[in-house]
Amino acid sequence: MPPKANGPDNRTRSSFSVLIVVGLCCFFYILGAWQKSGFGKGDNIALEITKQTSSSGDCGVLANLNFETHHDGGGIIPQAPNAKVEVFKPCPEKYTDYTPCQDQKRAMTFPRDNMIYRERHCPGKDEKLRCLIPAPKGYVTPFPWPKSRDYVPYANVPYKSLTVEKAVQNWVHYEGNVFRFPGGGTQFPQGADAYIDQLASVIPIANGTVRTALDTGCGVASWGAYLLKRNVLAMSFAPRDSHEAQVQFALERGVPAVIGVFGTMKLPYPSRAFDMAHCSRCLIPWSENDGMYMIEVDRVLRPGGYWVLSGPPINWKSHHRAWQRTEEDLRREQSKIEQVADLLCWEKVSEKGDIAVWRKRINGESCTARQDASEPNMCTAPNPDDVWYKKMEPCVTPLPEVGDPGEVAGGEILPFPARLNAVPPRVARGSIPGVSAEAYRKDNRLWKKHVEAYKKINKYLVSGRYRNVMDMNAGLGGFAAAIESPRLWVMNVVPTIAEPSSLAAIYERGLIGIYHDWCEGFSTYPRTYDLIHASGVFSLYKNKCAVEEILLEMDRILRPEGAVIFRDEVDALVKVKRVAGGMRWDTKMYDHEDGPLVPEKILVAVKQYWVGGGNTTANS
Repeated sequence: MPPKANGPDNRTRSSFSVLIVVGLCCFFYILGAWQKSGFGKGDNIALEITKQTSSSGDCGVLANLNFETHHDGGGIIPQAPNAKVEVFKPCPEKYTDYTPCQDQKRAMTFPRDNMIYRERHCPGKDEKLRCLIPAPKGYVTPFPWPKSRDYVPYANVPYKSLTVEKAVQNWVHYEGNVFRFPGGGTQFPQGADAYIDQLASVIPIANGTVRTALDTGCGVASWGAYLLKRNVLAMSFAPRDSHEAQVQFALERGVPAVIGVFGTMKLPYPSRAFDMAHCSRCLIPWSENDGMYMIEVDRVLRPGGYWVLSGPPINWKSHHRAWQRTEEDLRREQSKIEQVADLLCWEKVSEKGDIAVWRKRINGESCTARQDASEPNMCTAPNPDDVWYKKMEPCVTPLPEVGDPGEVAGGEILPFPARLNAVPPRVARGSIPGVSAEAYRKDNRLWKKHVEAYKKINKYLVSGRYRNVMDMNAGLGGFAAAIESPRLWVMNVVPTIAEPSSLAAIYERGLIGIYHDWCEGFSTYPRTYDLIHASGVFSLYKNKCAVEEILLEMDRILRPEGAVIFRDEVDALVKVKRVAGGMRWDTKMYDHEDGPLVPEKILVAVKQYWVGGGNTTANS
């Protein structure tokens, strides 16, 4: 006889099933609401890392993300079988040294007067490459600093023209499979150290007063390279011109540099940024265009800062025959330079041999010896730091007002390293909207905490493994200050759309940086940065340009086996991770150091080693 359908056992089981279903419904409803609230959106990798680290209480190096250099691309992490990603193919080998906004073919279509053709001319949206820039065959990780200052592997920059053109000037020598940089230069045949000693006899380089410098027409940047051991950071720039690979050599050596030129556009630096500016036979026509280039130097030079000019026309009486120019021509050129310096109220503090040094006035009230009775044309633009793609003008940028003739306009800067963490004068004076002294101190504490977390993720962060470091969205420079070390330097990039614009305060801290729009190519050669830090970049550029555009540019400038640290909202990082899956990057998501409930996450990536010519990673 069959059992009764509504017996007590069945009723119990039925009730139990209903409770289970109701319970599961409630659970998934709560889970869905929790996820929709912005928490818990990290992918399974982030959750797995949380499990791995929560038991030990230590972040540790991610188990299968290798930050060491191998040159064989080991440790590839396969994509999930159902992942749909665009796979980016290698570009043709002709693009090995492609610089999108200083492309030589495009440059030749622009006027040559005033160096317009050497300025930034970026490709349109439809012209942008959607492929990965290959490294040259035989590419290897550069030598660690300080050896890299003097030696560069030939395979990384396989161009010998400078060894011929500049052979007698001791710039660079080719020796076997390396280039050697003996520290010479056109104007310092006895070496950069001896030359800097001459400058130090009249400029306070040794005591930290001079920390940031601008080297115009830098060549291979030996001046900046040798200043580093004196705790001076030089922003060096040179055009991409017939002397191929100048800036590329500089960065391969581990020296800060960008592709740049004095043309028609303002320099991409804030006003009152540099403690010293320098031209060593840089071939810039300082006396032309109504002194506009000297006026631009005045804009970026800090009150009380120094301008160094060595080479033509200085000491023309001794060198006019060697320079193959007439005495009258050179005398007239120097006379015009002196007139512009007087107009700017620069004091000439020294002229000895081939070197002349001027000092900028400390405020607008201190000019008492103007030779020309006429007043200079003063700029009226409300923001002297609004310079991105702005035309240079022959007008003088006014200095902030002062209370007495002895006061430094804009506030006095402490010597380095005290200025690194001191409140910058522009913050103290309220010149940066929304940033108070306390907000600045809070930002400093926050970045020290973040960097400590990064060190647990990647133990090589400050070991010397990474020399050239970039912060793509630098804010107040907290990341760079927190990892400050003689083993590395940081290019602090302040996006042109960032609010507030804070690059001036970064310079007041004794750090260097540049304005840039990340929807365009950066002014550097491929493979010039070892480590890139990208905090909030993709949230900032949401709806401005595609994630792929920014990531492909990051891939272009990142060295093989270089690392990236992303910090952003989890939604943005999920998109980044998906795109990076088709770029030969190994990635891992990591929870915020305050725990998995914080919606901001960290994504770390390592670019695989591969070169052009069909040779990819060993495991591919």
